[in-house]
Amino acid sequence: MTATLDSTTVAQYLTDHPQFFQEHVGLLGEVKLTSPLTGRTVSLQERQMEVMRDKYKALELRLSELSRLAEENAGIAAKFHGWTQDLLRAREAAGQPRAVVDGMLGHFAVPYATLRLWDLAPQHADAWFTAGVSDDARLFASSLQAPYCGANKDFEAVRWLDAAAPVASTAMLALRAPGGAAFGLLVLGAPDAARFKDSMATDFLVNIAATASTALALLRA
Repeated sequence: MTATLDSTTVAQYLTDHPQFFQEHVGLLGEVKLTSPLTGRTVSLQERQMEVMRDKYKALELRLSELSRLAEENAGIAAKFHGWTQDLLRAREAAGQPRAVVDGMLGHFAVPYATLRLWDLAPQHADAWFTAGVSDDARLFASSLQAPYCGANKDFEAVRWLDAAAPVASTAMLALRAPGGAAFGLLVLGAPDAARFKDSMATDFLVNIAATASTALALLRA
């Protein structure tokens, strides 16, 4: 009695015996398959070429996407470098907050940006960057373990922006002292709901927060 062979058994046999088609070369042209791409009947060789072309196309698309991401990251890195240079040029400590904000508006083309600081040296008590900070805003900043990105849920901090148009999306970055205590909040906003999405990567925002924190630490008491 002849045993019935299923497709898995046949596939395993061909895998274990790669010389099969060398011994039966004629089958390469005789075995006919239906192409899922064209619907026509093709030989085993033709089908193999179709599969290889599909793989190459998938690789080309992947390489194109990686190239696009590399260019995008290089662009962000260049903006970050330019902003950092501006912070170094602001030699006076009191000029650092404006340099931080102007860099967000200029280098990163953020539509709206501002910041607020607290627990500063007494000479900065009446500065624009210390005004209107409630205890709730301080608690919110302290609670941020990572930058917040997403919809504007009528946050108090977003109202600091005094934006000309409604802010649909926002990014808020806690500014922290070396010990981890928050002493400020950097707020970015946009009328475009897709500018700051909750699914976006925050690696560069984390670096921005760390750099701004270091530059602004000079103002602390």
